[in-house]
Amino acid sequence: MAETTRLSVGDKAPAFTLPDADSAPVSLSDYAGRKVIVYFYPAASTPGCTKQACDFRDSLAELEGAGIDVIGISPDKPEKLRKFIDQEGLTFPLLSDPEKSVLTEWGAFGEKKLYGKIVNGVIRSTFLVDEDGTIALAQYNVRATGHVAKLRRDLSV
Repeated sequence: MAETTRLSVGDKAPAFTLPDADSAPVSLSDYAGRKVIVYFYPAASTPGCTKQACDFRDSLAELEGAGIDVIGISPDKPEKLRKFIDQEGLTFPLLSDPEKSVLTEWGAFGEKKLYGKIVNGVIRSTFLVDEDGTIALAQYNVRATGHVAKLRRDLSV
């Protein structure tokens, strides 16, 4: 299996600007001076991704209370993200990366094992970017179910 370049704690978070569900540009620099969770997921409206997004939605008040914003990024087009947000009542931005350039730069796209086979795809990953744009937490191959609860424990939120 080819090794995907991965980010580590202490690395500078790669800058990005991607369209949100309404095709408005959102940049990581928009969150300068605040902590932000950037999480990467394979596809909107799939069971695991829906569970994970709803867990973030349900924990958003506590995360924001601790000064942490949340952004989700997937290869989905803005129209699909809008439908997902509306269906699930999501209250944080979902960004579209159909070219997978940001996913790749963050180490969240590459070879992975799926049902015993090696495939290229989105590697479910979560990062905490601190106020000055440095990676404070980097987690790869996270599970959709229970991940947000574990993340909250890890961050003491």
